Amino acid sequence: MKISKLIRLSVFAFLAISLTANAQNTPAFTPKKTALTETQLQRWSHLDLSNDSIPGMSVDKAYAELLKDKKGTTVIVGIVDSGVDIEHDDLKSVVWTNKKEIPGNGKDDDKNGYIDDIHGWNFLGDITKENYEYERIANNKNLVDEPTFLKAKAANDKKFEDAKAGKAQMEMAMTATKNADEVLQKHLGKSVYTADEVAKIESSDAEIKRSKAIIGQMLNYGLPIPDLLSEIKKQSDQMDVILSGPKSYTDYRKILGDNPEDLKDTKYGNNNVIGPDKNEALHGTHVAGIVAQTRNNNIGGDGIANNVQILTARAVPDGDEYDKDIALAIRYAVDNGAKVINGSFGKAFSPHKQWVYDAIKYAEKKDVLIVHAAGNDAKDIDIEDNFPNDSDDKKTEFASNLITVGALYYEYGAKVVADFSNFGQLNVDVFAPGVQIYATVPNNTFQFLQGTSMASPNVAGVAALIRSYYPKLSAKQVKQILMDSGNPITQDVIVGGDESNQKPFTTLAVSGKMVNAYNALVMAEQMSKNPKQNKIKG
Repeated sequence: MKISKLIRLSVFAFLAISLTANAQNTPAFTPKKTALTETQLQRWSHLDLSNDSIPGMSVDKAYAELLKDKKGTTVIVGIVDSGVDIEHDDLKSVVWTNKKEIPGNGKDDDKNGYIDDIHGWNFLGDITKENYEYERIANNKNLVDEPTFLKAKAANDKKFEDAKAGKAQMEMAMTATKNADEVLQKHLGKSVYTADEVAKIESSDAEIKRSKAIIGQMLNYGLPIPDLLSEIKKQSDQMDVILSGPKSYTDYRKILGDNPEDLKDTKYGNNNVIGPDKNEALHGTHVAGIVAQTRNNNIGGDGIANNVQILTARAVPDGDEYDKDIALAIRYAVDNGAKVINGSFGKAFSPHKQWVYDAIKYAEKKDVLIVHAAGNDAKDIDIEDNFPNDSDDKKTEFASNLITVGALYYEYGAKVVADFSNFGQLNVDVFAPGVQIYATVPNNTFQFLQGTSMASPNVAGVAALIRSYYPKLSAKQVKQILMDSGNPITQDVIVGGDESNQKPFTTLAVSGKMVNAYNALVMAEQMSKNPKQNKIKG
């Protein structure tokens, strides 16, 4: 799930900015009444609801009270994503190295089918851009059955109308953001300012108040204003291409030279896990950092887990991933020792979904937990398709090792569910922090990003902690601990950013809870000592 997709989906929230708060329900905990400081925002997912009035995962509390005198074992975490900047100063110490390979000798020393796979494998080769799956299906009806083809074709045909509406919205967002930025630059007397400085602005001037609201919202998307404007321009240009009329279908896959319809054709890709353009590894680098950026080194942020190594399987392009790449990437991570795999990707069509299902089952057989992002379309995935998943009929799970994660906002109360997050009482298991998450991005820098793509690695980090300090617990047990030990949200919450649409949080996820590292480790301790007294469902 690329950041461009997240921003595009969130721009609707910008168009509906309100200066009034909504607080119709009384939460079980007292929400924080003042704006978060920059420091609090940078690590809010680590904070504690009871102590800090922020719906974090109590990670700092877990380290301070439960783990300070304990030693864990090293856990390998597979990052199936867009690539990872393994040269980043805050990640390079936690990068997995394949000790069975001799670097640079051009040989497959460990006989696993991948030559010189020192830090993982790049299943995309030099590909960065890809089509969406519905575009691929619309271009080749032989990939799927007739009903699926017609559904994909309708989605493809809808592109033009969406682009027309999106173009107008992007232009409005661009103009309003530029104007608001100019107003605040003049008011603050500087060209570069922080979110804290914007939050502290007090003025009765209507233009300044409106500009503060606009810029405050736009900064929530995790990019500096110049970068955000650049991203909006990029998306606007992409819409121009669509609106210019029919264009020939581009087969990006031919760069690799493999057959994406043949799972046995595995001789493709390379060992460059960053990818051909380091900047295109932003998403995967951020995901990896959430899990494992070095703790307590006074550089950037802290990862959720210590005692981890990051194994990179580059398989997610700017567009929709191929089922073949995902299936092989999961198997690769499993075969090379990963005990947790993070999957911050997803799509609405999956022509070879069985290949991915079989890979999930393979991971289950090898006792590997897969943590997957629920998606960013504000839709109910009990009804609408979202792949990959662990239930082909959306009712009955075929595996016990996949946990699906929705995203939370940092303000506890009715707004706690991120406005973009997918949900589902049967198919989303838990929720975790996913808005304004601070972590590594390429070239030794850090950014705030948002999405269920960020919520998923937060949970993967907690899972890695459990597997590090309680290695005898199974993937199935770890999944259930994450679900059962979380903090319950017992009130109604706003769904999809629509204040008129409020539902009990218990209807949005199987557990009705948000993940809590402290509680999870307490439960893991109890289960390790008394396994027979802690029955696991499913």
